[in-house]
Amino acid sequence: MAGIYVHVPFCRQKCYYCDFYKTVNTSLTGNYINALLKELKSRQDYTEGEKIETIYFGGGTPSVLNEDELRQIMDFLYNTFDVISDAEITLEANPDDLLPDYIEMLFRNKINRLSIGIQSFHNEHLKTMNRRHNALQAVQSVENAAKAGFKNISLDLIYGLPEFTSKQWDETLRRIFALPFQHLSAYHLTYHQGTPFYTRLKKGTLKEINETESVEQFNMLIDTAEKYGFEQYEISNFAKNQMYSKHNSSYWSGEKYTGAGPSAHSFNGDERQWNISSLESYINAVENGLPYFEVEQLSKNEKLNEFVLTRLRTKWGISISETEQKFGKEKTSFIEKELRKYQKSGFIKYNENRFTFTREGMFISDEILSNLMVV
Repeated sequence: MAGIYVHVPFCRQKCYYCDFYKTVNTSLTGNYINALLKELKSRQDYTEGEKIETIYFGGGTPSVLNEDELRQIMDFLYNTFDVISDAEITLEANPDDLLPDYIEMLFRNKINRLSIGIQSFHNEHLKTMNRRHNALQAVQSVENAAKAGFKNISLDLIYGLPEFTSKQWDETLRRIFALPFQHLSAYHLTYHQGTPFYTRLKKGTLKEINETESVEQFNMLIDTAEKYGFEQYEISNFAKNQMYSKHNSSYWSGEKYTGAGPSAHSFNGDERQWNISSLESYINAVENGLPYFEVEQLSKNEKLNEFVLTRLRTKWGISISETEQKFGKEKTSFIEKELRKYQKSGFIKYNENRFTFTREGMFISDEILSNLMVV
């Protein structure tokens, strides 16, 4: 099985924390779709004829697409690829776009999973992030989606925001778990270079919360999610009744996927490709048969590093027997030795032949993973 990722780069306004490629120039939507379909056609055999199990519209803000635009892309995907009948088809959306008529349109066009960017229920923080919606619209978008018949709704939250107290985070968690949804992605704010938040941080006009509050908010997230029946199956992802994100899970398990659109990535097991991060350059290159992506052939060590990096973040962790089968005894021995060190420190646990993070280990996962990389 394989997946398809479609990067829709358009936003009506840019959030101050986001480092994904996006543009507010929606006048190029038609040109973008023409180029996108040409790219998808050229990548028809990239995953070597495997059936498509997931389609994911990310961005940017895919909910800027109207029905004609979305239908054009969906029809092309179904006519070009072998999409299974019960494929998971996700569309990322801003709450203020999800009015009843728009939600009904998505439902008509085979979208069966919504990923809604709530981020916060506090208007002052939404304003700080330069989000377009307010708290009321956030609540209404989820309720509208559930009422329309969506049974696979994922919500996004951000914690660790500047001047964001643990009391406010508790209020946010209480409000979100009162809503009808099945999946939660919650991320600690990261100050990515090139974003307005990063610039303000360096200038001293924005202040990070301290580590004690960060840890407290992370623990509150896990405890509250568990209380409401949500399982933490990846460091930042929680699901009720095993409603895991099939698309993201395929990334973590090393499945093949085709990425299309400016800045999109593709992976076929042996190589990784990434498209140029410029809409104008992407359109020009695709339309004129010019190079629009770079390719990296993955060495055995790089494949091992990716295996460790993705698997350890999940509840399924790293199986020593599977690692040895894929990468040999010598490499596996190094990984196991390092994991045992972290096990003694209480950051890694070992159960049923699998290594996984403890809660304490999750919070310093980046440090641990970097030390596990094979050069």
